[in-house]
Amino acid sequence: MVPGQPITSESGFLRGHGTYFSENASNGENVLTSCVAGEVERVNRLITVKPVRSRYIGEVGDLVVGRVTSVDSKRWKVDVGAQREAVLQLSSVTLPGGEQRLRTYEDQLQMRSLFQEGDLVCAEVQMVSADGLLHLHTRSLKYGLLENGQLVTVPANLMKRLPQHHVSLPCGMDVILGRNGGVWISRTVPEDWRREIGGDSQTGLAPLAETLQFLRNRHRDTPLSKEQLLVAARVQNAVRCLSRRGCVVTPEALLCVFSRSVELALQPKDMLLEAALDDLVAGL
Repeated sequence: MVPGQPITSESGFLRGHGTYFSENASNGENVLTSCVAGEVERVNRLITVKPVRSRYIGEVGDLVVGRVTSVDSKRWKVDVGAQREAVLQLSSVTLPGGEQRLRTYEDQLQMRSLFQEGDLVCAEVQMVSADGLLHLHTRSLKYGLLENGQLVTVPANLMKRLPQHHVSLPCGMDVILGRNGGVWISRTVPEDWRREIGGDSQTGLAPLAETLQFLRNRHRDTPLSKEQLLVAARVQNAVRCLSRRGCVVTPEALLCVFSRSVELALQPKDMLLEAALDDLVAGL
């Protein structure tokens, strides 16, 4: 659907976002017409056109990767690429050690010890207000501050809702696929780190909050090796390859582009060359 293209001339339909009524010059009928380039969506009698490219429109349950822009009274403001900055309330975050209690005035004074301006955070959309304001939460232990990794930003329309947005790739990298277009790449926690503290990934039991915090701190304080940096750069450029060709970013597509770049013996810096892009994303 392109701007100015007629959608329907039947009566009884409701005009939604991305549409308008125009008069047919031949018979004088009102025709529902698209005013943006996108895909037509129908919900009962309501017709809307979803733009191909637009700012992120959040939905409840979306996982997002954003950057803290300011610290206010009892809340943080987070840039997630939406029309407005999202809000993360102090009551919607997990306290250090996973402690469950009411927030106090002392917690308000120490908000910057949790998140401060410029920090990258992974959160979930808890609520969407009538005016489009997104309310986030980080109550799960898998959400929170992101450190010692790389952020890649792609158009939000290339990110689809998946069964799992936290993915561990066979190459030794963890990827967080944010619905708002933020892709976070970091090192997979080595198994020997878990064994040192008595953790066992084979039991299927969730580790304690203290254990997760210990692993996060060790990951933050341990620099990546040269080999790990090269692998992370290859994954990062695989995301950019998919974005440049307008392909949906999924774990399968990422792994496919990554594997092809290795088979073609391409250096990470050469993956974004125009001559290599078509070969890397062929068939996706």
